[in-house]
Amino acid sequence: MSALAAAGAASTGEAVQFWVLGTIAVVGALGTILMKRAVHSALSLAATMIILAVFYLANGAYFLGVVQIIVYTGAIMMLFLFVVMLVGVTAADSLKETIKGQRWLAAACGLGFGVLLVAGLGRASLDTFEGLGTANAGGNVEGLAALIFTTYVFAFEITGALLITAAVGAMVLTHRERTERALTQRELSERRVREGKHLPPLPAPGVYARHNAVDIAGLLPDGTPSDLTVSKTLRARGQVRDVSRQALADLRALEQRAEERLGRGPSEPQASRPQGRKEENAQ
Repeated sequence: MSALAAAGAASTGEAVQFWVLGTIAVVGALGTILMKRAVHSALSLAATMIILAVFYLANGAYFLGVVQIIVYTGAIMMLFLFVVMLVGVTAADSLKETIKGQRWLAAACGLGFGVLLVAGLGRASLDTFEGLGTANAGGNVEGLAALIFTTYVFAFEITGALLITAAVGAMVLTHRERTERALTQRELSERRVREGKHLPPLPAPGVYARHNAVDIAGLLPDGTPSDLTVSKTLRARGQVRDVSRQALADLRALEQRAEERLGRGPSEPQASRPQGRKEENAQ
């Protein structure tokens, strides 16, 4: 009866907020244990944690709401996702049990936790909160710090040790032993020479002084495009722009204008140059 009286004292906005967000939190909790992919389960758990933070903020527990978002959703959940990405859990992984009876044991533990949760909620009283005023006498943050580092210090340390163990376990699972000796820089360079690979750095893309786009091949001295100047990915996608004809045409036009400026025709032989110019070149 006390629970019903407390629920009836809530305003309409609070009731709507509770039923809407509570439904989303329950759906996220069910998705955590029912999703087949580990990443989806972690995201569902993150949604549930965010809803709990909203509940904390709505009830005036601002410190717990901020901690719920920063620590649990922002740090611990990101740690879970980081571990999942390191281990590489996908839907293609084998679902065969490696430990006999683990599903029945998990079901029994879940059922026992549900019974304890229902029994605790059935005996809960929402009229008064004993010890809340005493704990928050010096401030909510100070009261939480006193409880964490005095009464519940061992539980706090065990939780920290559990998280550290999870991080170390993730690194151990992703570690791969090297089965062969690492090659030195000299050995790598010698192998490249034997394989006949391109030794110097690749030329830059684009036509010099006209274009520097990565999808335009650079031109060789004879005006033909160089395949080494564009990425293999762009060539495979067919995204390389061919400007060789245009570039050659522009080059011929430039040479013609230069010859006209120097005062000789395009078909003027080399022997028509002044004798002094030849002597200067020979010197």
